[in-house]
Amino acid sequence: MAIFNVDGTEAAPAPRPSSTTPAGRAFGAIPPPALVLVGIVSVQMGSAVAKQLFGEVGSFGTVALRLFFAAGVLLLWWRPSLRMDRRAWTVVVGYGLVLGVMNLSFYLALDRLPLGIAVTVEFLGPLAVALGGSRRWLDALWALLAGGGVALLMDGRGELDLVGLLFALVAGTCWGLYILLGAALGRRTSEGNGLALGMAVAAVVAVPFGVAGSGRALVQPWVLLAGSGVALLSSVVPYSLELEALRKIPPHVFGILMSLEPAVAALIGLVVLKESLHWSQWIAVLCVMAASAGATRTARPDA
Repeated sequence: MAIFNVDGTEAAPAPRPSSTTPAGRAFGAIPPPALVLVGIVSVQMGSAVAKQLFGEVGSFGTVALRLFFAAGVLLLWWRPSLRMDRRAWTVVVGYGLVLGVMNLSFYLALDRLPLGIAVTVEFLGPLAVALGGSRRWLDALWALLAGGGVALLMDGRGELDLVGLLFALVAGTCWGLYILLGAALGRRTSEGNGLALGMAVAAVVAVPFGVAGSGRALVQPWVLLAGSGVALLSSVVPYSLELEALRKIPPHVFGILMSLEPAVAALIGLVVLKESLHWSQWIAVLCVMAASAGATRTARPDA
């Protein structure tokens, strides 16, 4: 999952490549929409690779590997100072706890649901944040459209795992909290220091579950390699691409492009994981996408 809100605002600071570096020049030659789309594909490919690890180390082991390697990369990159006031530490710890629970819940959902459906249900969390507090009739329309999408998901072929849906809803709720805490993290910390420390807290939350559930299976060379790949695909690559894209396009345009994520997840689930969806479930995905794009497009500037 990326570090940006459904409305395209930045949830937390992260590494930003300089235009004077080779990576910066390479990114500069790519159109911003393409950067966003590649980032979306990277995140969902990371989820697909993660799901294929479930048979070896389970969902807990997989998320432990992802957060462990992601935290390691961010800590080495930023080398954050531990000298922060109590309020800053409160935000960092809260951010990390929510991030850890969000990933654990999402991977538990992914173990029981097709990738496209898990991402679509989880996407309701950021959408709720985008619509929260609004009294405009148009935003009520987007909320109804998203609700209709959820109803269509439940009206599929009767094969959806209810426990998986609950985990996806928990992950979506955590994503909403993650957005709010991410904004506070950006105010209380500088550069990527808060993100690195928050990711370390999330790893501390997840790793004990992974070790308890998988034990020595986690230290197999190919498992470690796959876990590092998941961390790169799901965190490092998309964060860099999205930040570069946000330098060149308005946040609301970014948010509309990010609304493609449920559809990309469903397509990757179909192609990579051989997960087919019922026609009504495809319509449900499109409903949630349309609601997200609409809410982003019509959002007030101060939302």
